[in-house]
Amino acid sequence: MNRITLNGETRSVEEATTLADLVAALGQPPSALATAVNGEFVPRSERATVHLREGDAVFTFQPITGG
Repeated sequence: MNRITLNGETRSVEEATTLADLVAALGQPPSALATAVNGEFVPRSERATVHLREGDAVFTFQPITGG
């Protein structure tokens, strides 16, 4: 198990967990959340390639849209 922080709260995840897995576990549509890992924005299309590691800080937030 790896310990990460999700929006400032400590959480344990399996070692093979990807950012896409984590977002799916939150129970919200992936398009409803924007994500960042360790301060770096992660596009939705890349979430499945980002494996969460011990100590990672993950933030989810409402995507900003408009013109």
